[in-house]
Amino acid sequence: QVHLVESGGGLVQPGGSLRLSCAASGIIFGFNTMGWYRQAPGKQRELVASITTYFSTNYADSVKGRFTISRDNAKNTVNLQMNSLKPEDTAVYYCNLRKDGFGYWGQGTQVTVSS
Repeated sequence: QVHLVESGGGLVQPGGSLRLSCAASGIIFGFNTMGWYRQAPGKQRELVASITTYFSTNYADSVKGRFTISRDNAKNTVNLQMNSLKPEDTAVYYCNLRKDGFGYWGQGTQVTVSS
């Protein structure tokens, strides 16, 4: 019942910025958590940042101070502002929504940080 559509990935130089967006559609109400995960080649998928309906946030240590997650409850949209990007941030980024014990995933968007 939930569909996530992502946008904003691309190629950026080290030190640059990108903004990822994810819009959720379907029957969504009540408490939920939206977040961003990433998976680099040869690595496990990891949580980057998450934000609840009540705007509580959580960040991976590796992105703390550089990335900012935000959401609009009326639009069921979550954003990830990524600043001071490093080559280590290169990965496929996935939008996620968790509600009532079930998780939904976006299609993934490639972020490449390289000169």
